[in-house]
Amino acid sequence: MPGPPDDTRHMDRALALGRQGLGNTWPNPAVGCVVVRDGRVVGEGWTQPGGRPHAERQALDMAGAAAKGATAYVTLEPCAHHGKTPPCTEALIAAGIARVVAPFADADPRVSGQGFARLREAGIAVETGIGTDAAAHDHAGFFCRLSSGRPLVTLKLATSLDGRIATANGDSQWITGAETRAGVHRLRACHDAVLVGAGTVRADDPLLTVRGIDVPRQPVRIVVSRRLDMPTDGRLGQTLDQAPVWLCHSDDAPIDAREAWSGIGAKLLHLPLDGRQVDIAALMQRLGREGLTRVLCEGGGELAASLIAADLVDRLEVHMGGVIIGAEGRPALGALGLDRLSDAPRFALCDLWKSGDDVVQSWVRQRRQIHA
Repeated sequence: MPGPPDDTRHMDRALALGRQGLGNTWPNPAVGCVVVRDGRVVGEGWTQPGGRPHAERQALDMAGAAAKGATAYVTLEPCAHHGKTPPCTEALIAAGIARVVAPFADADPRVSGQGFARLREAGIAVETGIGTDAAAHDHAGFFCRLSSGRPLVTLKLATSLDGRIATANGDSQWITGAETRAGVHRLRACHDAVLVGAGTVRADDPLLTVRGIDVPRQPVRIVVSRRLDMPTDGRLGQTLDQAPVWLCHSDDAPIDAREAWSGIGAKLLHLPLDGRQVDIAALMQRLGREGLTRVLCEGGGELAASLIAADLVDRLEVHMGGVIIGAEGRPALGALGLDRLSDAPRFALCDLWKSGDDVVQSWVRQRRQIHA
């Protein structure tokens, strides 16, 4: 929602600051804060890696005495509860802030309007409704975990013009160009974790880390492997000192495989089966309990199809290269078992741009409306 020009401008800056924390602050939200006095920015901050210090504390420390009588622009309602740090509402009150501008209340039941109420009790003016659309987009993972118990899921597909991800024998390097592949690292950097299936690990031996960008915290690398049938001497196993590896397995994973992976430092997540595969819905609930708010799935086709079939894909990133592979190539998605087009999951296009010789598309899931 637009507001007065100065409020909108300062909130836009606070939102930009908050995005610097995406992928680094889980389980906390990535919040930005700008402190303005007499039209001049005197303090800025964003939630630091691991979720603390909070954005407000960072901005107030920069502002110092200049915070007295100032306005604080915060991209989410300031917290009012005692956790590992004191409440941000108390810090704002103690600093002498006169006005707080925020998009909306925090959905966390420990806050949920209590922060605004505490500020008003202290005589601080509180205004909401500024930057709501952008803030809702940025905090979607945090809200998804609160409301559904699972992280927001983004599915990334790199396809040919005819929807293939590899040739018949598995050759996939490279469907898209260098500029688009660099964009994948930026995409990884703003997610808490990267998710793939065991087949991708066996076929590609991927690193799944963020490269070419300085990040304070590498994403967790998650592999769905029912039987843990992957070599421990691959690049994932060799780089556990660089980024964590979580392996999602079921009862039929051999004990020696479990011991081998846990012995080199991987975290094992035991999950039930859904038919012949790991229960993907149970997996997402487990990742939510582990604190993850944003997960990027990078394949392969069967894992992607299982996520879509379970209605667990919230955002879709399609990177399309200018190459044609043919019907014998491997499709981007496995079977969904659809008989009627009306049952097909639908996504709404929200962005589209040219990346080198490729096309990148961003889509959001259209949730089906149920009418009484």
